[in-house]
Amino acid sequence: MMAETDAEIDRAQLSGRDDGATLQIVLADDHAVVRRGLRLILDSEPGFEVVAEAGNVDGARRYVRGHHPAVLVLDLNMPGGSSLEAIPAIRAECPETQIVVLTMQDDPEYAREALAGGAIGYVLKEAADAELVEAVRRAASGQGYLNPSLGARVAAMPAGPPDDLSERELDVLRLIALGHTNAEIAERLYLSVRTVETHRAHIQQKLRMSSRSELVRYAFARGLVAV
Repeated sequence: MMAETDAEIDRAQLSGRDDGATLQIVLADDHAVVRRGLRLILDSEPGFEVVAEAGNVDGARRYVRGHHPAVLVLDLNMPGGSSLEAIPAIRAECPETQIVVLTMQDDPEYAREALAGGAIGYVLKEAADAELVEAVRRAASGQGYLNPSLGARVAAMPAGPPDDLSERELDVLRLIALGHTNAEIAERLYLSVRTVETHRAHIQQKLRMSSRSELVRYAFARGLVAV
């Protein structure tokens, strides 16, 4: 099937609701049929709304800047530039937008590079029916998602030094990446909440990161979390 050229289709027909309940999504894939199927999956989920579609990287960046969606679903192989290179640029332009990569690329190196660049989710197209909604929902709340079969291979890849994090700090970071609250982490590790907060502050200081979503992306990109 031929990829569309300059195939961005603006779907910004907002429902008029401004109650904060709608999770807005920009969908970027260069095949119209694929986009149509993905849109059906996403729009059928209560509270989800695809506000724009893009057929290339430039269109994806433009619509993210225009709509500031909660989540961008981004194909890795599109015309108009490298999606992998665009991820950190999009994050810098619109840090409130989380990025979920949706791709046929099951090479763990691609996953690690995408996550290291700023994506928070990585879903394989073959599993989109089962995984995309969960990945988007988790991304919107700052939680990471990595295709389980691929996650095991990413975790098995050699990782660099953990940026001077202690073993206890790594334990806390893993649980943060899995979506646990400070209270839940304290209960699991038999620590006080105050101690967990201290570990978290040290982690953020060492990694020079200030938000939970940054910590999640770091943990997934470094293979610290086995899905």
